[in-house]
Amino acid sequence: MLFVFVSLYIFSRYYWAENPFLQYLSILAIIVYINHFILLPFFVKRKWYIFYGLLFITISFLATQVYCNVFAQCGCSIMKCLSDYLWQTLVPLIFFAFIWLLFRFLDEQKQKEDMIKQHTEMELKFLKSQINPHVLFNNLNTIYSYSIEKPTETPELILMLSDNLKHVLYDSNAQYVDLDKELQFLDNYIRFQKIRTEGVKQINYTTSVTSNYLKIGPLLLITIIENAFKHSVLNSVISIDITEENNLLQCTCINDFENKITDTTQFKIGLINLEKRLQLLYPEKHQLEIENSDKFKVVLTLDLA
Repeated sequence: MLFVFVSLYIFSRYYWAENPFLQYLSILAIIVYINHFILLPFFVKRKWYIFYGLLFITISFLATQVYCNVFAQCGCSIMKCLSDYLWQTLVPLIFFAFIWLLFRFLDEQKQKEDMIKQHTEMELKFLKSQINPHVLFNNLNTIYSYSIEKPTETPELILMLSDNLKHVLYDSNAQYVDLDKELQFLDNYIRFQKIRTEGVKQINYTTSVTSNYLKIGPLLLITIIENAFKHSVLNSVISIDITEENNLLQCTCINDFENKITDTTQFKIGLINLEKRLQLLYPEKHQLEIENSDKFKVVLTLDLA
C-alpha cells in the first residue's frame, strides 16, 4: 500500500481513474506473487542463483516494456523507458524477495534451534539414564545387606530408597529441580553409604545453603559423590562439603584413592558424563576442578542465578 501511494503521488499528473499505474498494478501483483511463491522457492532451493538473476532481469525488462508501450503508451525509447519506469517493477520485486529471504532465514534459524533443543533433551535423557542404575544398584545392595544383618533397620532404608527412586524416576525428568529436593536425595544417598561403610570409612558431610528458591540440574552432584565412595580405599576419610551463597553453589569432595585406579576408563566415565551435562545445562556458568595428587579432590562450582 505504501508503494502504491508513493507511485500515485509521483504520477499525480494523471487522474487516479486514468492512472496507467493502477491498471498495471494487477499485472505487477501477479509477477510479485509468482516470484514469491514459485520462482524464489524453486531457484533458491537448488541454489541456481545465476539463473534466477538472469530471469529476474528479464522479467523486470519485459514488464517495464509492457508498462511503457501498453499502459502508459509513452512512445519513448527502450532506454528512456527503463530509466523512467524500471523502478516500478524492481522496487516491489526486490522488496518482496527480501521479505521472502528474511522469513526463510528466520524459519531455518527456528528449525536449527528446535533441532538443538531436541538433541540436548535426548542427550540429557541418555546421560541421566547412565547415572540412575548406579544409584539404584548401590542402594539395593545396602538394603540387601541390612535385611540379613540388621532386619529391624531395613524398613527405614526402604522408605529412603522409595524417596530416592521418586526423585530419580519423576523429579529428574525435568531439566531443573528444586535445590532442596536434590540435597534431600544426596542426604539419603550419603546416609545409605554411612550405613554400608560403617567401621570401614569415615564420612564427613556438611551442607550450607542460604537460598531456598534455587533450582539445579538433577543428578549432577551425585556423580562426584558416588565416585568418591566407589574409588576410595578402605580405612580412609571422605569429605563432602556443599555450600551455597549468593546463588553460587560449590560442591567439594575429597577422598583417598589408589593411583592405579585413576587411569581406568571406569573411573573417568562418570566425570566425563558429568562434564557433558554441565556443558549442556550450564554453558559458561560452571567450573569443574579435579586434583589427584595425594588425595583425589573434585570441586564443582555452579552459577544457579
